[in-house]
Amino acid sequence: MASRTRAGHRDEPELHPVKFSRLTRRGVLLGLSLSQLLVLAVAALSIVVALYMGGGMLLAYAAPICLLSAVLAWVPAGGRKLIEWVPIALRWVWRVTGGQLLFRARIVKPRPAGTLALPGDAAALREYLDPVTDAAMIHDPHGQTLTAVLTVTHPAFVLLDPSEQERRVSGWGRVLATCCRSGRLARVQVLERTLPDSGSGLAEWWSEHGRADGSWTSTVYAELIDRAGPAGERHATTLSVALDMRAAARAIRTAGGGMKGAAAVLRQEMTTLSAALRAADLTPSEWAGPGEVAVMLRSAYDPAVAATLERHRDLGRNLATAGPVTLTESWQHLHSDSAFHAVLWITEWPRSLVYPGFLAPILLSSGVRRAFSLIATPIRSDQAARDIRKKKTEYISDAHQRQRIGQIEDAQQSAEFEDVLQQEADLTSGHGILRYTGLIAVSAPTLDELEGAVSALEQAAIQASCETRRLVGQQAAAFAAAALPLCRTV
Repeated sequence: MASRTRAGHRDEPELHPVKFSRLTRRGVLLGLSLSQLLVLAVAALSIVVALYMGGGMLLAYAAPICLLSAVLAWVPAGGRKLIEWVPIALRWVWRVTGGQLLFRARIVKPRPAGTLALPGDAAALREYLDPVTDAAMIHDPHGQTLTAVLTVTHPAFVLLDPSEQERRVSGWGRVLATCCRSGRLARVQVLERTLPDSGSGLAEWWSEHGRADGSWTSTVYAELIDRAGPAGERHATTLSVALDMRAAARAIRTAGGGMKGAAAVLRQEMTTLSAALRAADLTPSEWAGPGEVAVMLRSAYDPAVAATLERHRDLGRNLATAGPVTLTESWQHLHSDSAFHAVLWITEWPRSLVYPGFLAPILLSSGVRRAFSLIATPIRSDQAARDIRKKKTEYISDAHQRQRIGQIEDAQQSAEFEDVLQQEADLTSGHGILRYTGLIAVSAPTLDELEGAVSALEQAAIQASCETRRLVGQQAAAFAAAALPLCRTV
């Protein structure tokens, strides 16, 4: 590690800038994706059939097909080619005709025992209470994952000196490398939320240190504390880990099989992760039980009751009723209970060198109710090495193909190849390889306030050197992935 020398002081580590790999746009052949190749193949097939059948008027009939295929393959709209919008539009039409955009909680007809009261595909999630740790483990029978949630506390990173920041960044890198070694974790999710401050901290301090002697001063002070919340906002960070039950099938059978064996294997990962977090100077709490998870879910869909649930610790602690009462999905936003929601996808991380605190404009934005979710998919070292070798071979073969046909090599392709080489160097140095997805869920009480909050977050992302795109046609699934600590994907 590089160091700098100060007069009269020992060497201290420097804070090094970092660079993210670019979102690959290489495609399958000559920069074209599979969907583009298929639609162009339809155009070529129509021309071949017209020529084979005699040409003439048949070529005139094939011309509109070729024109439509070319438009779908090459014309962009909203940051994507038109052909990439086709499956999204078809799925949206299918959901509209099937009445899947509306959700209403079933009050009279109870849900099956152990299920979560969540809308959409999250309705299949099951609750499993671990008898050893009393942690609530969420089982996804379709995705074959088992998820546990952990609350993490940490000091303000931006207020630390550069040497301490560099040390903590290195510690977090070791935590991520630990997640990659076992090969049994499907996903790791870091969720940072802004919550209204309920004033419970002031109330607890007054109950411990205050003197309720009935005097005028004591009475006024108690009334002020009682009316103080919610007066501000606070930040809460959770770390969720999802066990891949397919990859851990052998270990699960060894531990007894079924949910009992899966819980035993997940406990091993939980213990390892907690130790790694403590070594990185992070403070993990106890793994969240059913009550804590229920409050997180209810607060996400109904922000208006978040302060009340936090202030009264005996309310909203049932997972069977933690979901929304009503949910209405539209093309660009979502309406649930007391708030409107929209989800932004971070399509590009900083392309230039940035320091580790580059997300401060997003995470420290005030006056906006949002949840920032970083979903990482760990890749085992051997699998990552195979993927890197495959990418290198594909890049080199594509370069030879472009040189053969006279196509010019552009800077984007060269930069992506350099990213692959950098990943290979990092893997050789002992670091883990993870695929990241960044999502930002924005909430507001009215639709106009939501649009203003989305604009504010988009500007904050620009300050953080990130590119964002508003997800459309899939807001319900995106919100479940961005705002809920359940390691969901879009």
